[in-house]
Amino acid sequence: MDDLLINERIKTPDDLKKIRETICASAEFNKEKVFVCAGGGCIASGSMKVKDALISELQKKGLADKVAVVETGCLGPCAVGPVIVIGKDGTFYQNVSADDATAIVHDHLIGGKVVEKLIHVADDVKQQNVDEIPFFKNQKKVVLNNCGKINPNKISDYIAVGGYSALSKVLTSMSSDETIAEVGSSGLRGRGGAGFPTGTKWTFAQKSEGDVKYILCNADEGDPGAFMDRSILEGDPHSVVEGMAVGAFAIGCKKGFVYVRAEYPLAVDRLQNAINQARECGLLGKNILGTEFEFDLEIRMGSGAFVCGEETALMASIEGKRGEPRPRPPFPAQKGLWDKPTVLNNVETYSNIPRIISNGAPWFASIGTAKSKGTKIFALAGAVEISGLVEVPVGTPLRKVIYDIGGGVPNGKAYKAAQIGGPSGGCIPADHLDVALDYESLNELGAIMGSGGLIVMDETSCMVDVARFFLEFVQDESCGKCVPCREGTHQMLQIINRICEGKGEMADIDTLQKMAVTIKNASLCGLGQTASNPVLSTLRHFRDEYEEHIRDKKCRAAVCKSLIVFEITDKCIGCGLCKKACPVSAICGSTKTRHSINTDMCTRCGLCYSTCKFDAIIKY
Repeated sequence: MDDLLINERIKTPDDLKKIRETICASAEFNKEKVFVCAGGGCIASGSMKVKDALISELQKKGLADKVAVVETGCLGPCAVGPVIVIGKDGTFYQNVSADDATAIVHDHLIGGKVVEKLIHVADDVKQQNVDEIPFFKNQKKVVLNNCGKINPNKISDYIAVGGYSALSKVLTSMSSDETIAEVGSSGLRGRGGAGFPTGTKWTFAQKSEGDVKYILCNADEGDPGAFMDRSILEGDPHSVVEGMAVGAFAIGCKKGFVYVRAEYPLAVDRLQNAINQARECGLLGKNILGTEFEFDLEIRMGSGAFVCGEETALMASIEGKRGEPRPRPPFPAQKGLWDKPTVLNNVETYSNIPRIISNGAPWFASIGTAKSKGTKIFALAGAVEISGLVEVPVGTPLRKVIYDIGGGVPNGKAYKAAQIGGPSGGCIPADHLDVALDYESLNELGAIMGSGGLIVMDETSCMVDVARFFLEFVQDESCGKCVPCREGTHQMLQIINRICEGKGEMADIDTLQKMAVTIKNASLCGLGQTASNPVLSTLRHFRDEYEEHIRDKKCRAAVCKSLIVFEITDKCIGCGLCKKACPVSAICGSTKTRHSINTDMCTRCGLCYSTCKFDAIIKY
């Protein structure tokens, strides 16, 4: 195998323990380390060039035998990548380029002097250590604990931090009933969106009759702006493999599938590598760790259909059929993949399992709220200073995530709303900024936890347009099998388009409300049942914006093109740039005199606004 620290199969729990001790005592493992984020975002920003430059510089200085440059998973703050962490002192560097390698090696690793220009600065205060930076210190990492600390391509790194000890524990000292009881006692709820108790789901499948059962992992992650599952697979894939193996032991199955979208090539490569390594080490296959337990995993790639995030549609896709949902009951725990009892959870759920088994249910249950235990990962994006991957205890206030961790809304803009739960979720307005991020509190506001997408919007966002965006997405992604979803979302979209064009009527608001409720109650699957959530939540919290669009023909955020008015102010010096840019000759005026716009001719293309160098054109 590729991992030189493991050169033999792991046949027993004692073998696993001895290999862990050998790895931790090895010279290679105990080198000084420079951790380079090799998540998808940082790679796109050039982190692999940084890694190569650091290795080259270490070789020049004769330090290659003493310092290891380690590729890791996502460290979290995607907005400031590439990022690296110096292992010995926890110094965090951001916006690193290959040109910075010389200073990092010469000044820091050799001279012990921090490279000032790469240090994180907040409120004019320089913060050096990774534990001092608000983005990190306000989080509690459970699932993401290994991301940024281990090389996801090396099974030895995972074993060194306790990997596969949970699997060893259940195979040697726990029954399947005890394993399920431990997961149930922890209070873990499915992190894919619905929040169904994981232990209960496993119990149903375990008690279902049948010699053949399946365990599936949903890694499809179709929500716009979501990248939680991708980052786990890229940064800690063995935790998912181990979590699924524990689940397979609990329900009594021999075969599992990970359904992952083909648009995640890096995640697929690292997961496949993890599966191959586990198989070569004897941690997948027959007689795992010297027991009679047999289990193996296979990856199935989807083509990015959002509806395949629904469990029955996902199973149909694995079977080679069109990804369409089917009516329930029967539920997958009784009749799922190929009509066999099946358990389906998502990536984050499975990644929690090894931690729960190793640390105990009471430990996990001590985190979170009375009804929602553990932590939750959010993909924080949009109008926020530091976007990225965030893990906090369930029940953490939304304000803390946006302001204490994300640094707040940039450019002095005011917070307006946060869309949580993706297209199936809802918007949280400013007067509910302190809402607890748990299942019950969000449901009361017409939103859902979802898989963890969290998009922040400032005052420049039009909430009617936001509803239109998400409705366009779900309407386009509807499989078309059931009429309420297929036709209902289409009709709702037509109404919202009219409102955004200034052609709506006040009666449209009541029509939208009634249609949204009908679609929610009558659709076949979760996609249709939640498709109208963005409309319902924006109607609930931002009804005045709908009324303004209809009654006043006004979009207060100046987003809806048909309702925008452009005006040239007295800042105009008569340079003529806007006049030249206008494609319909709607601007008139002579040189060095204030120009004007003929609003009847104006097509609201915005070229004049973007062309003006003197901020002389306003839009409202």
